[in-house]
Amino acid sequence: MSQGDDAIDLETSMGYLLKEASSALRTAMEAALRPLGMTVTHYSCLELLAQRPGLSNSELARGAFVTRQSMNVLLQTLERDGVVSRATRAPVGKALPTELTAQGRRDLAAATAAVRGVELRMLDGMEVDEQVVATRALRSMVRALRDS
Repeated sequence: MSQGDDAIDLETSMGYLLKEASSALRTAMEAALRPLGMTVTHYSCLELLAQRPGLSNSELARGAFVTRQSMNVLLQTLERDGVVSRATRAPVGKALPTELTAQGRRDLAAATAAVRGVELRMLDGMEVDEQVVATRALRSMVRALRDS
């Protein structure tokens, strides 16, 4: 069975390669975070809150690439464990802003070190100028897909 000219060659497909890289990165991050009792989503939530305090459940879900329901379950667990705090009433509308606690900041520091180690391993062998080009290319791809 022959494939036509419009077939995707997995060896040269940029989309397939990006998905393969994403999968490898997630697997490495999960392995690095597991000893800390965290998942990639858990880490992403803490990192987002550190950089953008007060995000709502919906904003956190979008930033961590999960559903609002999944994020709500995670936030309930993190709040129970003293990692985040959420207002009991929304200051405006219905969104309850979430913030890291001191425990959350400590947990994040350990997770950030683990994730940074994975990132350094991923970039090992790439010169700084190659990293700059790769970053620019990836941002361009994201922009092109979101703008269309």
